[in-house]
Amino acid sequence: MLSVFKSRFFDKLQFDSPSESVRSRSWLIIIIAVAILLRLVMSFYLGDKVVVLPGTTDQVSYDMLAQRVIGGYGFTVAEAWWPATRAGEPTAHWSYFYTLYLAGIYGVVGYHPLVARLLQAILAGLLMPWLVYRIGQRHFNYKVGLVAAGFMAVYLYFVYYAAALMTETFYIMGVLWTLELAGQLAQPQDENPGLAPGLQWLLLGLSLGITVLLRQVFLLFIPFLFAWLLWRSYRYQPRSLVQTIGTLIGATAVIVLLIVPWTIRNYRAFNTFVLLNTNAGFAFFWGNHPIHGYDFISILPADGPSYYSLIPKELLGLNEADLDRALLKRGLGFIQADVGRYLILSVSRIKDYFKFWPSADSGLISNLSRILSFGILWPFMVYGLIYHLRRSFSSKALILYLFIVIYTAIHLLTWTLIRYRLPVDAILLVFAGVAVIDLHERLTQRYPKIQRLLGYKAIR
Repeated sequence: MLSVFKSRFFDKLQFDSPSESVRSRSWLIIIIAVAILLRLVMSFYLGDKVVVLPGTTDQVSYDMLAQRVIGGYGFTVAEAWWPATRAGEPTAHWSYFYTLYLAGIYGVVGYHPLVARLLQAILAGLLMPWLVYRIGQRHFNYKVGLVAAGFMAVYLYFVYYAAALMTETFYIMGVLWTLELAGQLAQPQDENPGLAPGLQWLLLGLSLGITVLLRQVFLLFIPFLFAWLLWRSYRYQPRSLVQTIGTLIGATAVIVLLIVPWTIRNYRAFNTFVLLNTNAGFAFFWGNHPIHGYDFISILPADGPSYYSLIPKELLGLNEADLDRALLKRGLGFIQADVGRYLILSVSRIKDYFKFWPSADSGLISNLSRILSFGILWPFMVYGLIYHLRRSFSSKALILYLFIVIYTAIHLLTWTLIRYRLPVDAILLVFAGVAVIDLHERLTQRYPKIQRLLGYKAIR
């Protein structure tokens, strides 16, 4: 069984010697085991019930919807529900894919949220370190991949959300899977044969489609991903340009096939066109409302106006889809009325997006998660980014920079929370790995005794 695990997880990865491959496999298996253990512990800590904890309010909604689906009520709410859906009415605000995941678990084993947590924890502990390793090894080297996987295993935010019944974990896995597949497609075939042509379009389409079903915001990144793949193909593999175009067309077809059933459902439910989810308008309206002034408020205080109270009363009679569209129009109106305020407000979101320090308005769990993850590693992330840009930048790693910049820009221009940054954190861990390996090599070269202390030969 172990030999099958190793061959499946390490095929097509390149090493300088067989001994490097053996050591890398052994270390990665240990890292994955630690990752799974930590996430299982967190799952048991959260238990077989759904309660509101910092940053996990959405799991209450997913739990409710899954029970409604099992009860035969479809994607509807039993009572007046966030964001502004009336009792008994349909909703498209939440991820259909994740709701069906929970409904499937509940349908098989009964109402046991712990089972859903445990399965999610195992998948996250197995796949997230492995995918980060693959990305690090592909774009840099296996040592960077191992360090990044180690960080992924213990990064407290990822441990915490792996047990939360919401889209974060599966969505980040989808992002990593997509970037790993893109890395394969962008490599010259003589360097890495990669996937069979017949599988490339299918797997890329599935990774993109599933990721979008978890969070439709990823749709905004797909054009940049496709443009990068076409550019890499034209610049470095001119004879495969036609094949790349065919792969992207096939992947697009898969995405469409995954989305269209929900578009049809939405039209039947709301009698209007809704591509997938009804949340962009709400987020854009609230994120740019004049209540923020020139300084973004990530979460409105409990002693002030609520998000619901900000919605104009004349719009509350609309169904969820029409209300989402109307609020998007109002949000764009805020920008047209004062472009300068919008730009300053967008810049002010930087402090909320990259927050790494403790704050009095956050609870113990939030402060610990922030400090013991991003708070510790952001200097290494920045070091790795700068080092790579100055010393060894290559176009094949450009996709990682594109994702970091574009995904960050999307949230700075709309609405941001710390947890919206987590997909970017997953990629930044790779650059933290670059920093650690560079610092390690500098120290061992300057101080030979450290080489023995840190066990440098053991991981080379």
